[in-house]
Amino acid sequence: MPITPPFQASRKFASTIGAGTGTGPTFAVAATTFTNDAGAAATAFPASFAYYVLYINGVIQLADTSTISTTTITIPGGDALDGATPLLVEFVVT
Repeated sequence: MPITPPFQASRKFASTIGAGTGTGPTFAVAATTFTNDAGAAATAFPASFAYYVLYINGVIQLADTSTISTTTITIPGGDALDGATPLLVEFVVT
């Protein structure tokens, strides 16, 4: 009998640090400031996903760098980065 792998796909969202608000531990970037894979404005991040990967300036970040909800990604200390620094969040959905 063949093994059937579970369905997996990814959803990517792009923005910049300059779209964030707050300072220090409360620095967050709203999902609505991101564009999605189709280049359209995002309305929310996926509510259900296996995991997500955050890239800041193209570098994969460790899990303790951020927390995420359907409406925001919180990056403590992100306000110290240059506003033009690119952010990419990739969600693996099942």
